[in-house]
Amino acid sequence: MSLSKRQRRFTVMVGNFVLWAHGEGYELTYGHAWRDAETQARLVEKGLSKTLASRHCDRLAVDFNLFVDGNYTDDKEAYRPLGEYWEGIGGRWGGRFGIEPADYATKVGWDAGHFEYGG
Repeated sequence: MSLSKRQRRFTVMVGNFVLWAHGEGYELTYGHAWRDAETQARLVEKGLSKTLASRHCDRLAVDFNLFVDGNYTDDKEAYRPLGEYWEGIGGRWGGRFGIEPADYATKVGWDAGHFEYGG
C-alpha cells in the first residue's frame, strides 16, 4: 500500500480515536505529529527519541497529551485504556515500547502518549 494511502487511513483512525476518547471522558491535546528529519535528529541527539526512523517523519504517528477530569497527567498507566483502544482499531501504541508481551497487563512502556499507524 502506498504511503499516501496509509497516511489517509491513519488520519481517519486518529479522528475516530479522538472522538472515542472524548466520549469516554478523556481530553487530548496534540504533542508532536509530523516531524522533519532535522527535528528528529535533534530529538535523538537530546535523548528524547530513540530512532531516526520515526513514523512521525512519514506522517504516520502522533503524540497526545492526556487530561483527566480537566487536569493534565503524565501518568503512563492513565494512557492504558487509550492505548488498548488504539491497538483494537489496528494501531501501534508506544506504551508497548520496551515491554515484553508477557508483561503487557502490568507494565507500560516508555512512550505512552505515542500512537502510530500499525498496518
